[in-house]
Amino acid sequence: MARHINIHTHPQEALEVASAILGDGYPVAIPTETVYGLAADATNPAAITHIYETKGRPRFNPLICHMSDLEMAQRYARFDDLSLALAKAFWPGPLTIVLPLKDNSGIHPLATAGLDTVGIRVPQGFAGELIKTFDRPLAAPSANSSGKISPTSASHVEDDLGEKIKLVLDAGSAGVGVESTIVKVEEDGSLRLLRPGGLASQDIERVAGKKLLRSRTASPAIEAPGMLASHYAPGASVRLQATSVDAGEALISFGDIAPLPGQDKAKTILNLSLSGDLAEAATNLFGYLKLADASGAASIAVTAIPQHGLGEAINDRLARAAAPRS
Repeated sequence: MARHINIHTHPQEALEVASAILGDGYPVAIPTETVYGLAADATNPAAITHIYETKGRPRFNPLICHMSDLEMAQRYARFDDLSLALAKAFWPGPLTIVLPLKDNSGIHPLATAGLDTVGIRVPQGFAGELIKTFDRPLAAPSANSSGKISPTSASHVEDDLGEKIKLVLDAGSAGVGVESTIVKVEEDGSLRLLRPGGLASQDIERVAGKKLLRSRTASPAIEAPGMLASHYAPGASVRLQATSVDAGEALISFGDIAPLPGQDKAKTILNLSLSGDLAEAATNLFGYLKLADASGAASIAVTAIPQHGLGEAINDRLARAAAPRS
């Protein structure tokens, strides 16, 4: 099993051990404010290959590269004025910006799936300290088997990948609970949303002074993580907009709603936020999907979630969890 270090009780040990393993070219599971990530040196092709192999992730699906701060990010990518304004407003935080790579940046093409752009994020807290100590960008998708539910605790990582990796750093439950929002400034100056996430679109639009265009719906190119149709999926099938519960289903609801027909026969009943708080619902989403899946239900029924604010990210993850699987 992977070694387990609590960063709150042993912060210096966590930095030293993680840096040594990263320097040897192996991935480390790290806590971020969004979800736990499987991090490795973004400049080392062997290290990046270990990420893909550990996750079983398709190599055409690019990885987000995490930086310690804006200054570090500017060493690797070119910023237009709008991207720079967004970075200054929201970094460190749950925003990823897709940017053109600088020539000879050092980020290996395996991390970018051969694209001439890179998704960059500056995470809050310990992850940023680790990157600063390591002094190289970390490619870090979520620390789970590809396509499965993202981990929001160290125990989620250990249950899934504990036999495959050397180290899990534990910071407790992730505060945001869904992955970062991903945006890209197009050549014409428009701002495109590639993946909704832990930063609400309305907050981005307020700083940008323009509307976010939604990603193309007709077979969009994979420009960033989280764009595969089937993703974030439990073992059980997922049924959305549920107004009743079939016998033996698990139920995930939202808000203070009346009991649904048939829910007395549900395997388990979970409420993302009884008070209707979308931030609380986002924090609980992946953990509750895991609990529902562990109940033994063949199907998970999910009631309607509002589409505004963080509801956009929650509905995106649920739609991908419910999508047909190859």
